[in-house]
Amino acid sequence: QVQLVESGGGSVQAGGSLRLSCAASGYTYSDYSMGWFRQAPGKEREGVAAIDSDGSTSYVDSVKGRFTISKDNAKNTLYLQMNSLKPEDTAMYYCAAGRGADSANWYKVGASYYAMDYWGKGTLVTISS
Repeated sequence: QVQLVESGGGSVQAGGSLRLSCAASGYTYSDYSMGWFRQAPGKEREGVAAIDSDGSTSYVDSVKGRFTISKDNAKNTLYLQMNSLKPEDTAMYYCAAGRGADSANWYKVGASYYAMDYWGKGTLVTISS
């Protein structure tokens, strides 16, 4: 059974930093693409950053230069380092994973599309001005 568990959310002031983590289990971690998505109140879910099984990454324009996605295959953990946070980054952040060959669910992250079939329950990020 695939499980994704996010942590690291919280409340910080604008200009601060947070690092989100996503602990994955129940599948061959290194074979999957993984990503971070966010949804603010009243807005649609947005793809923030994604990393493919080969390590290539993609970001939505609004976070380029501020956020960095990475993964540790040995620890089955995905990270999102968020720096220079802005109030508009306030949202629930979700971790997701998928493998293109098996998926019918594709989501846009930046200029690319990624298959995402499994989702965590989210971690809340609140940025105050």
